[in-house]
Amino acid sequence: MKPNFTIDRLKRMAVFAQVVEAGSMSGAARSLGMTTSAVSQQIRQLEAEIGLVLLHRSTRRLSTTEVGQAYYEDCTAMLQAAHTAEQRLSDMRDEPRGELRVAFPVGFSGHMAAAMAPLLRAHPRLSLRLFAEDRRVDLIAERIDLAIRIGTLTDSTLIARRLAEWPHMLVASAAFAQEHGLPQAPEELSRYPVLNLNVMNQTEFIELHRQGEPARRVRISGPVAGNSFIALQQMMLHGAGIMRVPGPDAAPLIDAGFAVPVLPEWAMAPMGVYALTVQRDSQPAKVRLAIAAIRDYLDKAAG
Repeated sequence: MKPNFTIDRLKRMAVFAQVVEAGSMSGAARSLGMTTSAVSQQIRQLEAEIGLVLLHRSTRRLSTTEVGQAYYEDCTAMLQAAHTAEQRLSDMRDEPRGELRVAFPVGFSGHMAAAMAPLLRAHPRLSLRLFAEDRRVDLIAERIDLAIRIGTLTDSTLIARRLAEWPHMLVASAAFAQEHGLPQAPEELSRYPVLNLNVMNQTEFIELHRQGEPARRVRISGPVAGNSFIALQQMMLHGAGIMRVPGPDAAPLIDAGFAVPVLPEWAMAPMGVYALTVQRDSQPAKVRLAIAAIRDYLDKAAG
């Protein structure tokens, strides 16, 4: 038959263990911040609940019965387990350790590696489980500690922290520019194939800005659309069309001669990069430091 444990029973077990360690009711009372009569009442009630005498009492000394000694050892083990649990929580709160489960878009993989590698080197008790997904991962169902998302957010139940504002620019492969030429004004963009990082076959608009002029909103279309940044970037590099690319991703392609800027005098509104978690407060150290590491990396990449 299973014992009918309650919170009050566990409290009385802790009081009993303290009485045995102190060697007296009064000594236990001082340690626990209770009155001696309150301690004595807790012990009497505990003995009544279990139906056994735990302590031999006399005017001069207090000692455990045989059953009481065995019970004391189990109560001590219970308190040690509780202390270990508290210490583990404290360690996880103050020091990054254990497995950190992070989800992010496939196109963000290189940035994630650059941001997290120094954190792993600094904290060898931390491990990573990475989920590179272009779909919207369910943080609760898949036990994700931290998700990175770029652009407009739709999850109202998640806690979002803005990490950075990433500038975007239009680029095309050098071969595409040589074969087709490039638009010289925003209005001409509608005549070129633009790779659409969105739902298949859904038309979109690009809004371009230049100082001293009204914004230009241009409808774009093209033969290729999808939800994979990596796939579309490869299509762009193979000459399939023009693509919107984050500045930190576009710069190395341009520097290497693989891509050229399109309408470089015109700018698009930056997109937000967000860290999403299920809860706002009491984050373990591994999540707090990971968010800080990604934010620091993005600040340097944007600079």
